[in-house]
Amino acid sequence: MSAAPAKHDVFQAVADPTRRKLLSLLGDGERPLKDITGHFSMTRTAVSKHLRILSEAGLVKERRVGRETRYSLDTEPLLELKAWLSYFDRFWENKLSMLRAYVESDTDESSE
Repeated sequence: MSAAPAKHDVFQAVADPTRRKLLSLLGDGERPLKDITGHFSMTRTAVSKHLRILSEAGLVKERRVGRETRYSLDTEPLLELKAWLSYFDRFWENKLSMLRAYVESDTDESSE
């Protein structure tokens, strides 16, 4: 029996700048909601909504410690994003190679 599909995909989750900031913050380690909220100029409810979207995409895990909820980053779903982006690396590499060739040819001509 497989797990239920995510309500949000990784691409939707990271599309929002606030959620990207949350991911960066959680990249430093597990944090309680109170600590996370202190990094944003929005309500605790708004931060919780962003965390819920990240959780539904599988990017954030939450656990209860007493009365406190702590959040941590799960990087595995980011592999899908990395794979998609790596496809486009070849275009960047090609453009950079062309730029290097252009700059070096221009430098060769000006030194003559």
